[in-house]
Amino acid sequence: MLSSIALQGGAGAIFGLIGILLFVAHVALIVWTYSDAESNSSHPAFLWAIVVFLAPLLGIVLYLLLGRDRL
Repeated sequence: MLSSIALQGGAGAIFGLIGILLFVAHVALIVWTYSDAESNSSHPAFLWAIVVFLAPLLGIVLYLLLGRDRL
C-alpha cells in the first residue's frame, strides 16, 4: 500500500539532488585520494583509490592514518 504512494511536490527532486551531490562527493574523494597517494605514499595509488571506492569513510580514514608517508 505504501509503495503505491507517489512523492508529491519537490521531495523527489530534493532526494535526487542529494543523491547526485553524494555521488559527486564520492567521485571527488576517490580522485583526491589517488592524486594525493601518487605524491605522498609509497604504496600504489590505484589501490588506495579502490579502497576508498569500496568503503568511502573507512577507506579515507585508513589512507590518512596508514597510507601517507608524510603529513
